[in-house]
Amino acid sequence: MFEKRNYILLFLSFIVIALGFILMSGGGSDDPKIFNDAIFNFRRIRLAPTLVLVGFGIAMFSILTKERAKK
Repeated sequence: MFEKRNYILLFLSFIVIALGFILMSGGGSDDPKIFNDAIFNFRRIRLAPTLVLVGFGIAMFSILTKERAKK
């Protein structure tokens, strides 16, 4: 159904999405009475969601594109 290029892009999108979710995790405190401001840093608020959205964009691109006709 898909060409090799499509599968490579789809696998790349899974890696980018997973990286975004990994960057989003953490930042909690061991003591529930202490609030940790690290949950509001650039990595968790801007970078990680952007990577997840880019990964979904790559996945959509890999599914919707066709291999060009060979001459």
